Amino acid sequence: MTTFTLYHNPRCSKSREALALLEARGVDVNVHRYLDAPLDIDALRDLAQRLEDGVPALVRTNEAQWKALALEAPSDEERLQAIAEHPRLMQRPILDDGRRARIGRPPEAILALVE
Repeated sequence: MTTFTLYHNPRCSKSREALALLEARGVDVNVHRYLDAPLDIDALRDLAQRLEDGVPALVRTNEAQWKALALEAPSDEERLQAIAEHPRLMQRPILDDGRRARIGRPPEAILALVE
């Protein structure tokens, strides 16, 4: 049986919608509140490898905190370090099955992993 982890921010409407979609389908999911328990750089690197678009997709580049870092043409490692230091910069929600991960933008995008 596949174990699913949802990287979740309960204050985010998209994240709440994604969790509701999973619950409505009876998907057994571990909810990881990444702001309460941030991922370290190794875990972020592993997660990014499972994302279709890799590290760049993992970063919320519209956040004021990202813009304040003023990184010009950041490397993947610089992006990962920024997320490790500022977990709010991590894209959300993300559903991970250990082999693949999908960002829930829109929330329905995560369903590709469960259907």
